[in-house]
Amino acid sequence: MSTRFHTTEVNGVEIFYREAGPVDGPVVLLPHGFPTSSWQFRNLMPALADKYRVIAPDYPGFGHSASPSRDEFDYTFATYADLLKGLVDQLGVDRYTIYAFDYGAPVGYRLALKAPERVSGLIIQNGNAYEEGLKEFWDPIKANWASDTPETRKALTPVFADEAIKSQYTHGVHDATHLDPDAWLHDSTQLARPGNWDIQLDLFHDYGTNVTLYPQFQEFFRTYQPPTLIVWGENDFIFPADGAHPYLNDLPKAELHLFDSGHFLLEDQLDTVVPLIRDFLARI
Repeated sequence: MSTRFHTTEVNGVEIFYREAGPVDGPVVLLPHGFPTSSWQFRNLMPALADKYRVIAPDYPGFGHSASPSRDEFDYTFATYADLLKGLVDQLGVDRYTIYAFDYGAPVGYRLALKAPERVSGLIIQNGNAYEEGLKEFWDPIKANWASDTPETRKALTPVFADEAIKSQYTHGVHDATHLDPDAWLHDSTQLARPGNWDIQLDLFHDYGTNVTLYPQFQEFFRTYQPPTLIVWGENDFIFPADGAHPYLNDLPKAELHLFDSGHFLLEDQLDTVVPLIRDFLARI
């Protein structure tokens, strides 16, 4: 079933989103990660769309959504979660499985805190909710959390280099012939837009507010016990597998699958991951 492309206004901001599948099917929300957009789900969406309504928005500052001035818009994870709730409300969606990956994990978990009864399940893929998962990669970002200065912001800019973006896809992947080079070209192109680095640096700083919420995310897991599938690229240097195992303390019935892959697991392991996702969705 083909993907449909929409633009709508949510809370006064123009939001682009991709949608596929039957409008009356069970909903899977696909909030994306850094530094990509809803485009990262281009292959997963049609693999689920025969039975499921899959919805993947772009955050402001990413993809095809608006990029308002930083003076006019609050680039924070709280704002993104508000926009995601506004979108699902606008679309009449009252139950959904959340795909929690990278930035999409705290955005999705913040949405879950707003309406926990609406969460039918979680698919967690290299998305953190435990401090055990914040290893060496995060040290300069933590320095910026402590003091948001021109110096600590400048120290983060190497992450925007083309080779650094490419490494997010290639690191830990043993057969690069499975990787579409358009992926890192897409990301580098959108990062190169005027003013986008400052937006991303604002988000790096604000990511610390997600860590403050980790206890609340964990309490949500313990209290509501949403059915959970964890699929994780264990060679990820951004969100290593150290962050995958603690989920089982709060979600003892969760299924955990580790893959010999990296951060963007769906790029090289799609054929293995999709059957796990479909089997999981069919049982919840």
